[in-house]
Amino acid sequence: MSDTSKNNAGSIQEIQTLRRRIRELEQSVEALKHIEEDLRESETKYRFLTENMADVSFTVDLDLRTTYVSPSIEKVLGFTPEERRSQKVEEQLTPQALQLAFDIMAEETKQEEAEEADPDRSRTLILDYYHKDGSIKILETNLRGIREKDGTLKGFYGLSRDITDRKRADEERKKNLEHLRKALGTTIQIVVSLTEARDAYTAGHQQRVANLARAIASEMGLPRNTIEGIRIAASIHDIGKMSVPIDILAKPAKLTEAEFGLIKEHPGKGYEIIKDVDSPWPLAEIVYQHHERVNGSGYPLGLEGEDILLEARIIGVADVIEAMASHRPYRPALGINVALQEIEENSGILYDPDVAAACLKIFREKGFVLSEDNMAWSIVGEG
Repeated sequence: MSDTSKNNAGSIQEIQTLRRRIRELEQSVEALKHIEEDLRESETKYRFLTENMADVSFTVDLDLRTTYVSPSIEKVLGFTPEERRSQKVEEQLTPQALQLAFDIMAEETKQEEAEEADPDRSRTLILDYYHKDGSIKILETNLRGIREKDGTLKGFYGLSRDITDRKRADEERKKNLEHLRKALGTTIQIVVSLTEARDAYTAGHQQRVANLARAIASEMGLPRNTIEGIRIAASIHDIGKMSVPIDILAKPAKLTEAEFGLIKEHPGKGYEIIKDVDSPWPLAEIVYQHHERVNGSGYPLGLEGEDILLEARIIGVADVIEAMASHRPYRPALGINVALQEIEENSGILYDPDVAAACLKIFREKGFVLSEDNMAWSIVGEG
């Protein structure tokens, strides 16, 4: 092949190589255009979200200096992002909130040094922030760590939501509930005082039943607020007996069928007396059902099993124990052992088995003693 032919062949090959590289470059440029378009679209979406979101997203360094904050800060706290970034953390949080933030930072730093914590952990805090107008806003803030490539903590990403209205509504609700509890406590005290004035025996019975019912409920692990409702209901469970003639209540002989019929009306009479009392608990229904039995043999409704309120099932057992163990006008006391035997033999028949088991346990294993002591009339809040 001549030198000219060789040169022509080399030139053709170089041209083909150049064309191939041009096509590859064009493909790369096209791919970059698609990437750029995707990035632009993502940026637009991100900007839309950050500018219109109700929550405030932000980042801070380890000194709690704001390094980024979303435009929504202006809607929530009145500051522009530029103003926020120029503020010290002391200008952002109330003293108590600031101390909490520093305490959390100290905990996080300690965990980081110990290398025992989950690097993906997050913390949720309720913090009081200053609004630009001088008011206080309550924000629920979720924090998650920002890390270097080697895993070293370098700051925090946060998302804050304004819960001021919700928190203040909760505080107002609690305040109103506390007023209701105090009013109810006063009402119950008056009712018990009236009962005592008419029939001291019945009043003492109710107080002992209340103490025992509370102890049973505690042994069953019921919530504190439920236990308090049981105590209150038990302390007035026989209020309906105010409608029964005192000579029948104190009769030293066996009651006639008609007299016992009057006695059996007392749950319904009690319900009528307290049904309109405002209360956090279903006191009237509990009083109405305290003589029901799980096999349906009780009165006045003949309810069975779980159709009977748990509170009433507990008071029912406590009522039987106290009645059998104590003196009655028509008979001497039968004693606590006979009363416990009654509960044990009829567990699951007349009495709720869980309630019966808890009752037997507090007497036989924990030494519970029937007493009228410790019957303070303050109404305990939720716990």
